[in-house]
Amino acid sequence: MIVDERIVSYMNSLESANTEVLTRIEREAHKDNVPIIRKEMESFLRVMLSITRPTRILELGTAIGYSAILMSECIDAEAKIITIENYEKRIPIAKENIRLAGKSNVIELLEGDALEIMPTLEANQFDFVFMDAAKAQYINFLPEVLRLMNKGAVLITDNILQEGDLIQSKYVVRRRDRTIHKRMREYLEAVKNHQELETSIVPIGDGITISVKK
Repeated sequence: MIVDERIVSYMNSLESANTEVLTRIEREAHKDNVPIIRKEMESFLRVMLSITRPTRILELGTAIGYSAILMSECIDAEAKIITIENYEKRIPIAKENIRLAGKSNVIELLEGDALEIMPTLEANQFDFVFMDAAKAQYINFLPEVLRLMNKGAVLITDNILQEGDLIQSKYVVRRRDRTIHKRMREYLEAVKNHQELETSIVPIGDGITISVKK
């Protein structure tokens, strides 16, 4: 927790109820220990989508479809979402959730490794990108994500502060987490200093970056 838990609890207490389908998916995700975005991240996404009104969204990391469905509720009727997922066990669950939500005509799920799929997509076609996939791959995803973004497109990246571990010495971090620790620091250095991006680090949820392509 990178923000005082009491503050987060208070913020979350002010949130309106989700739609029935999102409530069901959220309940099942918690029961099955499937990670989904936090409440404060949901609110932030809704506001950003309301401001930017994107027509083409790219999501890296579908999981069971929760965030894709949430985003689909915040966009115009003609807008589309492409979401990429590599974990085979979650793909059929995501597809079924998308179907039950009535969003199959809005959300297209591409199965496989994002590093293999993104190069097959046409450049400069997305005006909003949400990255919430394998954290150690963020730095590797970045060049292709930039190629796919329009000028003025927004990139939001989730879980960048790693429960606060990011500010720790690598020798304090558990050995199994050191690769993620190193690569996440590299990612933050890259997005904060990239000549094509204007980036802010925002300490909500587990930390996010919001970047705009110049």
